[in-house]
Amino acid sequence: MSLFKGLFLASNVLGVSFASSAGGGPAEAETPVKTVILVHGAWADGSSWSKIIPLLKAKGLNVIAVQLPLTSLDADAAVTKRAIDDADGPVLLVSHSWGGNVITEAGNDPKVVGLVYIAAGAPDVGESFADLIKPYPPAPALADAKQDAAGFFSLTSKGMAEDFAPDLPVAESSVMEAVQGPLSGEAFTAKATQAAWRTRPSWYIVAGNDRVIPVALEQSLAARMKATTITIASSHVIMLSHPDEVFAFIESALATLTNR
Repeated sequence: MSLFKGLFLASNVLGVSFASSAGGGPAEAETPVKTVILVHGAWADGSSWSKIIPLLKAKGLNVIAVQLPLTSLDADAAVTKRAIDDADGPVLLVSHSWGGNVITEAGNDPKVVGLVYIAAGAPDVGESFADLIKPYPPAPALADAKQDAAGFFSLTSKGMAEDFAPDLPVAESSVMEAVQGPLSGEAFTAKATQAAWRTRPSWYIVAGNDRVIPVALEQSLAARMKATTITIASSHVIMLSHPDEVFAFIESALATLTNR
C-alpha cells in the first residue's frame, strides 16, 4: 500500500462560489461544438455520466463516453485520442477526477476547442498526479482502498459509500462499487508530456466536500489554468449528485465556445 499512500487527500467543506477567468491560448471554434467526449475517472466507468448524457443528447449533441482501461496514462490517452479521431468536430472534452490527467495529455488535437475539468487532475508537462498531491495529507478515501495482486486499487463498499459518493443513495453507490474500474498504481506516477489546458480555454468545477482530491488542490489547478471556475458543495462525484448544475456549467462552456 506504500505506493498508493499520499495519492488521495483530505478535503475542505465549501459553499457554492464563482470565479471568472479566461482560458489560455484557445483554439478557434469555426462552428458550434458538435461532439462532447466524456472521460471518466478512477474507480468509475462510462456509466458515471448516465445523468449527463441524456441532457446533452437532448441538445442535439453527439456524445461519447469513453471506457478507459485505467492501466496507464498512455493507454487511457490513446483511447481518448481514438474517440477524438472518430468524432465530428469541433469537440469539447469533459473529464472527471483521473480523467483530467487524460484530457490534459490527449487534448492538443485540432478538433478539440475546450476542456472541462470536474474535480479533476490537470498536470503540467513533466508532472504526475502523484506530484500534484504530494504536498497534501492522505485523503479519507485512502483508508478504504484495497490493492490486488496485479497492483490495481479499488474501493471497498465503505469507501464508495462514505468517501467517494457519500451524497448519493446507497442503492446508487452500491452499483458504482460493482462497476468501478480499478486503477493501476503506476498511472499516478506517469509524467504528462502534454498540457492541453495551456492552449485551450478551460472550465473547472471544484467539489467543495471532496474526500478523494483536496479542495485546495482543485482550486490551485483551476487558478493555474485560468479556468472559468465554480465550486459546488458536493462529494467527488458531482456529475451524479448535482447533474443539473454540472449540465448547466457544460452548457455555458458550449455557449461561450459558440459565441467566440
